[in-house]
Amino acid sequence: MATSALSLEKVDAFYGDSHVLQDVSFELGEARMLGLLGRNGAGKSTCMNVSMGLLGARTGAVKVFGQPVTKLPPEQISAHGVALVPQGRRIFKSLSVRENLIVAARKPTDGKHAAWTIETVFEMFPRLRERTGQMAAHLSGGEQQMLAIGRALMGNPRVLLMDEPSEGLAPQIVAEVMATIRKLKESGLSIVLVEQNPNLVFDVADDIVILNTGRVAVVSTPAALQKDDILLRQHLGVF
Repeated sequence: MATSALSLEKVDAFYGDSHVLQDVSFELGEARMLGLLGRNGAGKSTCMNVSMGLLGARTGAVKVFGQPVTKLPPEQISAHGVALVPQGRRIFKSLSVRENLIVAARKPTDGKHAAWTIETVFEMFPRLRERTGQMAAHLSGGEQQMLAIGRALMGNPRVLLMDEPSEGLAPQIVAEVMATIRKLKESGLSIVLVEQNPNLVFDVADDIVILNTGRVAVVSTPAALQKDDILLRQHLGVF
């Protein structure tokens, strides 16, 4: 049986009185990429926040490689090998590129993957090496996204959650970011990719989950979904 790197099991989550996630269940396989799709407000980012412990699940369970992490704070979930590239990047703008990377450094939790260091992040993103002493606030949008990804990698995760990494970027930079994501997948990382553009996800994901108003509406594969215009139009408004 394939190993589940991350699983949400019958998760309900609320923002105040708003029932945002309703009985949500899905699994991310080890060394696989799961594309999480849905219209605005469908609950995609909430799934990321629940997985990372930034929002507690009211009911249900979150597990990382079979270990329950549902009630743990974010720093303990991070210690289990989960890292988040958040929507909007949320880098430390008053720190330099190097300082942003240093503050996120954590030793690997297993020996399956080569350790990420500042040097290996700079190899992945040469542009960051050129700006190592520059304040993060002065980076371009694309460079800030590279830094957000690099900062997450410095935690040496086994599971990488990526929330809208192409948001607000020029097409050329989107292509660079997606090429990086493909390399990370090939390295054996288990990845959840949240995106507004389904075509970007179809190009790299192994599995697809579509959310609709806080519920799992579709569990499928890119190949199957690309043949089903009606389903895509119904849940994503695209075809």
